[in-house]
Amino acid sequence: MPKAKPISKEMVLRAMRNTKSNRAASRFLNCSYVHYKKWAKLYNDEKTGKTLFEIHLNPSGKGISKFLNNSKKDPALLDIIEGRVNAAHFTPAKIKNRLIKEGYLKEECSCCGYIERRVLDYKMPLLMNFKDKNKKNYRQENVELLCYNCYFMTIGDIFSNKQIEGIEDHLTTYKSEVDWELDDYQKQRLKELGLQDDGDCGVDIISRI
Repeated sequence: MPKAKPISKEMVLRAMRNTKSNRAASRFLNCSYVHYKKWAKLYNDEKTGKTLFEIHLNPSGKGISKFLNNSKKDPALLDIIEGRVNAAHFTPAKIKNRLIKEGYLKEECSCCGYIERRVLDYKMPLLMNFKDKNKKNYRQENVELLCYNCYFMTIGDIFSNKQIEGIEDHLTTYKSEVDWELDDYQKQRLKELGLQDDGDCGVDIISRI
């Protein structure tokens, strides 16, 4: 059995920023709770002196958002993943975000391992792919994250032809012949260069193909 990799303080802090409990943080880092707990207890918060594990304790589940907004008991994310709750009632983007934050999906391309982030806003170019083409089936074995390149190569087009034309600024009004009206100075310069005859019948237009 391979030895579990060490967890740095920065990794623990990143997991804490993206989750609301230590268990969620361990899932975010894709490691066991026991392994996460061991490392989180090694690092202290400079302001309070407490360990990062102590700071992130949340036994009451305070701040952990649910999916339904009604008076009934809200289902856990696991109920949606295992199909006990109909995913059609929830926002796909929110479920995707929670799958990553709760550690059910690793935030990287499952095909090539791409993990680069855009410097501007720290976003990653990852798309959710449903292997059985059923976009309501969030079972772990059915969902994966793919980078734009792998999605294009293995699944299909990401953008429509119209969107591509807009991105590439395709020109549809190009003319092979363009006309310019010349002023007196320009006509004189053309004469000096031998590009216009004196007997051109006073035509002020020159065409270039």
